[in-house]
Amino acid sequence: MTATLPVAAPRPSRRPARRARTAALVAVAVLPLLLSLAGPLVAPHSIDTPVTAPFATSGGGALLGGDQLGRDVLSRVLHGGTLLILGALLVAVVTTVAAMLIGCLAVLRPALGRVVERGADVAILLPPLLGIMLIALVWPGGGRRAVIAAAIVLGTPYAVRVVAAAASPLATAGYVEAALARGESTPYIALREILPNLRATVLTLFGLRFVEAVYVISMAGFLQIGPQPPASDWSLMVRENASGILLNPWAVIAPSLAIALLAVTVSLVTRSLAPDTTAKAVTRS
Repeated sequence: MTATLPVAAPRPSRRPARRARTAALVAVAVLPLLLSLAGPLVAPHSIDTPVTAPFATSGGGALLGGDQLGRDVLSRVLHGGTLLILGALLVAVVTTVAAMLIGCLAVLRPALGRVVERGADVAILLPPLLGIMLIALVWPGGGRRAVIAAAIVLGTPYAVRVVAAAASPLATAGYVEAALARGESTPYIALREILPNLRATVLTLFGLRFVEAVYVISMAGFLQIGPQPPASDWSLMVRENASGILLNPWAVIAPSLAIALLAVTVSLVTRSLAPDTTAKAVTRS
């Protein structure tokens, strides 16, 4: 008589739960992004018109009180994120695209790979603040454009090294060797054979570059390298209203929370959207 072995029940798929979590994170991230981009349309007051006493608390038509000149803090917060988001998005896109192209080519061309590695070593050792100040000195009238250029120049070598490290094991894969045997060109192998297998790395890198750009642009704005008063900018608001934080804390807390919420939500969303590449263990009973 043959014994019948019990058949293990199939495990429920985690995809619906992961999709629900991703949708929730996207919704959380879209809200501050929409408020930042559409803020000028819904702001209750002009950004340069005093509506309260300096550093007045909430009330009198100013939900978050007034700043050092009595301007509406809420209106300035709603106006202050548009250029920051667009600038960080530009930096993230340019840096990620350059990293994808150069990083995939570097693993197929050892000479280019060595140049990328040396350039990344130099860029990592250079503090971002020092790089921003150097570019600001070379380009004194650049303003925010100089800051964006500094973020791209300083961030690209590191991003290229990340992509090259992720693509290095793929350069010896069987399908890559088959493409080389067919006589395919290096750009074809890099873009058609290697790059599609780096979706998780590229998407995560994009989120990290966006957060880094927010940090660099905000730091430069706090040091008044870029936007100048009376411009409405989150980091500039923190600097301008720091002296009155005990009188109206929202004048400093509101723009600080906006910067933090933007960076955290975008980072969480990009990590959630990245394909799950975690190796799944196979168990036997």
